[in-house]
Amino acid sequence: MRFPAASRIAAALKAVPLCAGLCFVLTPDAGADTIVLKNGRKIVAANVTEADGKVTYQTPAGEMSIPQSIVDHIDKDGFAYSSASAAASEAKIASSAVQPIATATGYDEIAALALHGDSVDYAYLAKLDQDARSGQTDAVNKDAAAHHAAAQYLAAKGDTASAVSQYKQALVFAPQNTGLLLNLAVLYLRESQFTEALSSLELARRVDPDSPDVAKLEGWAYYGANKLDRAVAEWKRAQQLRPDPDVADALAKAERDMAEEESYREGETAHFALKYSGAATPGLAQEILHALEDDFNDIAAQLDYTPPEQIGVILYTNEAFEDITKAPGWVGALNDGRLRIPVQGLTSMTPDLAHVLKHELTHSFVGQKTHQRAPTWLQEGVAQYMEGQRSGPSAGALLQLIGQGQVPQLGSMEASWMNLSGNSAALAYAWSLATIEAMVDAGGIGDVSRLLDSVSSAPSTEDALQNTLHESYDDLNTQTIHYLYHRYDP
Repeated sequence: MRFPAASRIAAALKAVPLCAGLCFVLTPDAGADTIVLKNGRKIVAANVTEADGKVTYQTPAGEMSIPQSIVDHIDKDGFAYSSASAAASEAKIASSAVQPIATATGYDEIAALALHGDSVDYAYLAKLDQDARSGQTDAVNKDAAAHHAAAQYLAAKGDTASAVSQYKQALVFAPQNTGLLLNLAVLYLRESQFTEALSSLELARRVDPDSPDVAKLEGWAYYGANKLDRAVAEWKRAQQLRPDPDVADALAKAERDMAEEESYREGETAHFALKYSGAATPGLAQEILHALEDDFNDIAAQLDYTPPEQIGVILYTNEAFEDITKAPGWVGALNDGRLRIPVQGLTSMTPDLAHVLKHELTHSFVGQKTHQRAPTWLQEGVAQYMEGQRSGPSAGALLQLIGQGQVPQLGSMEASWMNLSGNSAALAYAWSLATIEAMVDAGGIGDVSRLLDSVSSAPSTEDALQNTLHESYDDLNTQTIHYLYHRYDP
């Protein structure tokens, strides 16, 4: 999401009323609690329950459980952060996972044996693998349950690669276990590996052709892979098998996109699938694809990450952009998994369009690198920095506010900005950019990359800051203030 231009940010900042523009409010998530482990690690989650020797909770990866013995205490009704709009989709994806893997002797007992303290008992898993080689149903079921417990535990810690390995190992002995296949698909979807997800889902579909969960997840996978017609078909099938409000919402959105894009032209490169209306010339479309490929290579090098699948790009007229996105008037472009760019009146690349493209593409990198967990201030700060914006035009207004004791708080800038007024959004953008500038000035772009990696698995953004930069939000604000004074008010 991009504020139209740096000059407009500076102009809007001059009109920011001190309280209205600076008093961002972070509202508590009614179901958000903090699980504090005995080793000091914290897990922010929803719907936390304690029963039968385990603690169960909801995360974007689905329902998780850990042994109660490793939990120190649970802080109820804490604050949870919101990230980009794709996070909502991720939660809906995860809700299709089948939990837990049933066994003849009981899942809870096996899970307790597979997890000891704050680690996985790999020796126990190896023994179950050996037993499962016999092909006996009970041994295979125990093996599947243990690997499922280990996978969910590892996924909750943010180690998705190891969680995937656990499911793959279980599937060696239980290749037709739809629960394992669905949960594996969910992990691939979290990683934006849509082709891999579809492979798992096709296997699950052969076992259970009428599973609404398979159809629902295939819809998400096809949508992520920019195959709207296949996504619509699967979500329609899912609704016939079992009506679901999340699927209904996704289906309605996909059908709106299909109707708008029905007559659009198409273009494609290694990393992008482009659609554009007749109002955009083929020459402009080719220039945009060329620019995006250059941007892709630059961002990949700086953030040390490469998205695994093609990224969708849609070029709209101004009216179509407003109709499809329903975004506030101050939004100049949008990335909700696809780059949505209004280009009406343009016949060739302009400097402002080049900035917009790189800004929105950065969101794809940041979102996927962090599993959609990056708070909005981090998303927008990095996107502005990567597109080439700097704080010069807004530094004077920011320093004036700082001098009056009005310092924005990053903790209350984590949630979506879509409901902010134009002036409040201008301040949020300006302070986020200044924060990333200060971070890069202190430790280089590598610090930003490491922070994004940590955000993908840490219980909170501030925990990720402590893990990578050894700073709190207050420390980061102080660093930003010092940077602004040193760089722009020497």
